[in-house]
Amino acid sequence: MTKVVVRQSSINGKGVFALKDIARGELVLAIDDARLVTDESPLDASKGELEYHCDYLADGKVVLMPFPERHINHSCDPNTYVKTLLGVRYVFALRPIRAGEEVTYDYCINGFGDTLWQCNCGSARCRKTIHSDFFHLPYELQVEYLPLLDDWYIEEYKDKVQELLKKNS
Repeated sequence: MTKVVVRQSSINGKGVFALKDIARGELVLAIDDARLVTDESPLDASKGELEYHCDYLADGKVVLMPFPERHINHSCDPNTYVKTLLGVRYVFALRPIRAGEEVTYDYCINGFGDTLWQCNCGSARCRKTIHSDFFHLPYELQVEYLPLLDDWYIEEYKDKVQELLKKNS
């Protein structure tokens, strides 16, 4: 039985919504990373493949996010996070999610780069202007999110993660 549905979101365009109550730590969905975006296999706009539906992973790997994952919106107070287990990325509930609630995650967890955008999440914790890089988050938020970082991200940014761990000890 599927746990989510895609419909209009007050955050941005379409969003993913829980069809039933989801407990903290429960698997929400698995992410299909099969569609690699490469020079040999670029995005094809005629097939509806859009840049903003991509995820940027370890070693410069770019994947096109499939339906419904591509519609998970950012929130500064997310209710899910992404974790890779045995080579597959999964979305897990960070806290209980009520039926009908929008499923969100903070795009800055495992994020890097210099992309800036205005946030529309509407949460009390909204940072308003979002910088895509994890290490541009406020220090307290980096510490809060540290356990949520994926292993590939920790490995790729080990020096910066080590600095954060030293600063936090």
